[in-house]
Amino acid sequence: MPATVLTAQALLLDMDGTLVNSDAVVERCWRQWAVEHGLDPEAALKVVHGRQGYATMAVLLPDRPMEENHADNRRMLAQETADIAGVVPIDGAPAFMAAIAELPHALVTSADTALATARMGAAALPMPAVRVTAEQVGASKPDPEGFLKGAAELGFDAADCIVFEDSEAGIAAGRAAGMRVVGVGPRAAALAPDAHVEDLTRVRVEAAEDGSIRLHIDEA
Repeated sequence: MPATVLTAQALLLDMDGTLVNSDAVVERCWRQWAVEHGLDPEAALKVVHGRQGYATMAVLLPDRPMEENHADNRRMLAQETADIAGVVPIDGAPAFMAAIAELPHALVTSADTALATARMGAAALPMPAVRVTAEQVGASKPDPEGFLKGAAELGFDAADCIVFEDSEAGIAAGRAAGMRVVGVGPRAAALAPDAHVEDLTRVRVEAAEDGSIRLHIDEA
């Protein structure tokens, strides 16, 4: 199958599941939280990816006061930031980040700054100069606020940006922002992104002479 070619002016990158494999930590922390609250851990893990913690808690415990979710979220963030065992780069992420180093790109993550710094560091990946973290948005993915802020900070229209995402909430956020989406990994496969890859070894980046970014995507 020939490679799919997508052209953009800027790239907006999710972190967990897209650049960094942090599933081991996420599952440890959220399984414990679910058990503490009398919930089925397997059911909980189906909705945790892509959202900020308080938003996940609101889905799982819809009748609980939101201030309790925010308090729990602060504790969870501290716990996850301290636990980097098993955090590794997604296959191909180091080369991908090196390829886009001089091209317009931003990190758009549901993690706060401390957690993003810890996980990118554990995976030995460079932190993008432009980043939108949990502290900078009022609404969690699937709301498009984070991606729209990332595009604005880079100085590009939403339609000129391509999102890299792994989760249902993140892909929905990218679509709601009016952006094209490259889905990364197994969670994204069934969500009909504009293109899908198993990992970032399947993406080749080309800087075009007109300043645009060409992505050669091997979906085979």
